[in-house]
Amino acid sequence: MLLTRFKLLLLLVLAQNFAGAQELNARVTVNSSRIGTTVNKNVFQTMQIALTTFLNNRKWSKDNFLVNEKIDCNFFLNLQPTGDANVYSASLTIQAARPVFNSTYLSPIINFQDEDVIFKYIEFQQLEFNENRVAGTDALLSNLTAIFAYYANIIIGFDYASFSPRGGDMYFLKAQNIVNNAPEARGISGWKAFDGKRNRYWLIENMMNSRYAIMHDIYYAYYRLGLDNMHDDETTARVEMLNVLNLLNNFNTENINTMINQFFFQGKANELIKIFSKSPPQDKLRASELLQKMDITNTARYKEGLK
Repeated sequence: MLLTRFKLLLLLVLAQNFAGAQELNARVTVNSSRIGTTVNKNVFQTMQIALTTFLNNRKWSKDNFLVNEKIDCNFFLNLQPTGDANVYSASLTIQAARPVFNSTYLSPIINFQDEDVIFKYIEFQQLEFNENRVAGTDALLSNLTAIFAYYANIIIGFDYASFSPRGGDMYFLKAQNIVNNAPEARGISGWKAFDGKRNRYWLIENMMNSRYAIMHDIYYAYYRLGLDNMHDDETTARVEMLNVLNLLNNFNTENINTMINQFFFQGKANELIKIFSKSPPQDKLRASELLQKMDITNTARYKEGLK
């Protein structure tokens, strides 16, 4: 009887560990408001469930995550019709957050909109992805899973990079492999250098380019040396984060108009204002000057919030 109870307990523990093994806590929203009434709206509910399952049930790394360790992320797929049956174009907004040590605060680490999404989806057809055969047999079918797999690895890569020096390299390499072997067909874009200046190709190119290696140090310093230390020593943490802004400024001066510089700042304006609003006057002024220079979209917000 005791042995039976022990086995049952062991199975329960193993089941709990397995349930928490995956890395992502992804919420997928599919917006079909622009799709006409000729298409059964149930298709998009099925699509949403299938994509959520694809992201959350697949193992993207060799590490096991407890439930509370999973990476919170959101995928918002905004569909548009193409005129071809079962084929959709879309924008995809990807957001991911990273917990800050000794707090309940989640810091935005990714907030990006990908405008180059086109794919085929047939209701109830299994979503398949093989990193050794990214292109699959049907380019438009494979493009959907390739894009979501790419961003799954990007999310894990930046999360790992924020916890340990060069910690995300394995996942950036996986994302690069997807780019190098991406599906090719009429209308598919976002995977090539000539498809634009702010796309999947350039994001991973920047993170894998040895000339831009300082960006790995910047992510680690911002999150692990800066934010994670705010609870224990705010003054030292702010000094570290001001140093990050100086490093970013040097990087931006030497590497004008790189995608990764803009990518870093997206979604962080409120956080940065809150952090530096409590700095000594000279540090607040320096932070304001640097932020207005590098994150031009939010210049007015920095000017007002850090005056």
